[in-house]
Amino acid sequence: MILIDSHCHIDSSQFDEDRDAVVQRARDSGVGVMLCVGTGDPHKGEVAKAVEVAERFDGVFASVGVHPHDAKLYDDAAEKHLIELTKNEKVIAWGEIGLDYYYDHSPRHVQREVFRRQIRTARSLGLPIIVHSRDANDDTVEILTEEYSTTDLRGPVPPGVMHCFGGTAQMAKDLMDVGFYISFAGNVTFKKAENLRDAARVVPIERLLVETDCPFLTPVPLRGRLNEPSFVVHTARFLAEFYGIDLDRLAKQTTQNFLDLFRIDPSAMRADH
Repeated sequence: MILIDSHCHIDSSQFDEDRDAVVQRARDSGVGVMLCVGTGDPHKGEVAKAVEVAERFDGVFASVGVHPHDAKLYDDAAEKHLIELTKNEKVIAWGEIGLDYYYDHSPRHVQREVFRRQIRTARSLGLPIIVHSRDANDDTVEILTEEYSTTDLRGPVPPGVMHCFGGTAQMAKDLMDVGFYISFAGNVTFKKAENLRDAARVVPIERLLVETDCPFLTPVPLRGRLNEPSFVVHTARFLAEFYGIDLDRLAKQTTQNFLDLFRIDPSAMRADH
């Protein structure tokens, strides 16, 4: 069995002391690929750290983009820096980008403008996007629907993934209509997360990804511990039971979904024991 952690932050400072061990534990647990998602201030090299981590390890890839928290920092210089980072073969996506109306660390109108701008840049580069959305369901769906209905940009128009899904079942349906995959993190295992499970019911496993979003959202039964990629097996096992299928089938399908979306050669996977 090979699983993929489709969204993690192992470049985070929480892993500075034992990053090698964290990656090895993931491999020992059957996690063949990890996607390290770059965030932070693009002017201070924070996004680039994800690429540096990906370069160190086989089976670890990276994405680059400006999180909605930092949308107010996005400018021509930031965009140029990120585009330069995408030239690294380990960079397979643009993100995480999107809208966050819960914290509002950047003004909402700036978030929307920067979201659209980054979508268009990613499309021009032929990269799928990784979307973050919190308390912004309607605007997220509206922007993605509008942006992915146009065909006047150079190159292919790849879809993307709504990571750490936290919306409604209707939002999941709307995003899948646009062509997006839906990814669930450890919070789908939480006792009070019935809303997430209601959404999961409408997502066929052919459109499903699993992730940790570590170091956050540690799944049951490990809540209280620092989350890490090896723990994605607990979320996958929970979802397999939820869908009434065996874990191996869910692992195979979500792995194939990831490879299809991010155009990864299966030979790139690592699951050392």
